Amino acid sequence: MTLNVPVAAIIRQESGIWRCEGYWTLDGIETLDRPLSGIRWPAGVVQLDGSGIQAIDTTGALCLLSLVADLERDSRQVHRIQFREEHLALLDLVQERRASAGVLPPPPPRQSGLERLGRSVAFHLSGALGFLAFIGEAAVALGRLMLHPGRFRWRALFGNIETAGVNALPIIALLSFMMGIVIAYQGGQQLKAYGANIFIVELVSLTMLRELAPLITAIIVAGRTGSSYTAQIGTMQVTEEVDALRTIGIPPMDLLVLPKLLALIIALPLLTVFADALSVFGGMVMARALLEVSFSDFLDRFPQVVTPTSFLLGVGKAPVFAAIIALVGCYQGFQVRGGADSVGRQTTVSVVQSIFLVIAADAVFSVILGSVGLWR
Repeated sequence: MTLNVPVAAIIRQESGIWRCEGYWTLDGIETLDRPLSGIRWPAGVVQLDGSGIQAIDTTGALCLLSLVADLERDSRQVHRIQFREEHLALLDLVQERRASAGVLPPPPPRQSGLERLGRSVAFHLSGALGFLAFIGEAAVALGRLMLHPGRFRWRALFGNIETAGVNALPIIALLSFMMGIVIAYQGGQQLKAYGANIFIVELVSLTMLRELAPLITAIIVAGRTGSSYTAQIGTMQVTEEVDALRTIGIPPMDLLVLPKLLALIIALPLLTVFADALSVFGGMVMARALLEVSFSDFLDRFPQVVTPTSFLLGVGKAPVFAAIIALVGCYQGFQVRGGADSVGRQTTVSVVQSIFLVIAADAVFSVILGSVGLWR
């Protein structure tokens, strides 16, 4: 039994023409390399006859073009005769793609320092304007929701409160307690040297309730919850779920942004109060261990030091911090383009921008409240 195995060959004719025969395909040219290396090509003009080619694909075309290139490199002229039109078209296409693949794109022009600075400023201004537009869109959606409260998605709100608030209690408790211990220890070393141990109450209480507890809580939430908002919405952008929501008539602002925004505005003040309590407790523990200030002495002096104004000013900053974190996290999620690398990049940008804006807002609060005498 004889098997018809596809074979490619080059045979010299009596007229001096080299006839290409057989199947110049991936299977047919498998044994062609050794016969080609043994051919003694004549000097001058080499005529290749393609009338005997039964079939040719890109592999065979590459082989034939490589043969022509080797012959021309040895100062021979190659003439292709009696090739079919479709075979010539394939050879021309492969040669064109082969030539374009070897051409490197021109290097980008070098930018001057001033041009890079201008592009960076324009990029950040464009991002700032986009963020302001996003805030305006969220405000409009919130106003529309207040006019039609029946359309609000309560299940999404409570789910986000649990994720952003209840699930964050352990890490908030640990870090707040440790911050109270650190502040009491660092300040207590100095107070002990002057015999002013009891003033540890003022140091711990006012420092934590006014500044550090709201700020630390907001930074933890920005890294924990704000990043998750960006990752969730960014993943939905990549998988085109956001476009699907728009297609079926559900505004992404109502489903993805407002529940997160309102949930964080509710949860962050409560987390701040929780952080206040744990940080003061940590300060009490360190005051008892280092300065011999008992719990009862600490608690007796605490109401004299911490006024309701001081407490409310610290907690009152939390809703502003929450709005910043939620809006930045959601906005950066909608900026995701492309694939998973964009999700990671925008998540990093979200955390950095949230923490920066929270600290900037806290500085603005300190300046304004100090100028009107509320910090005294």
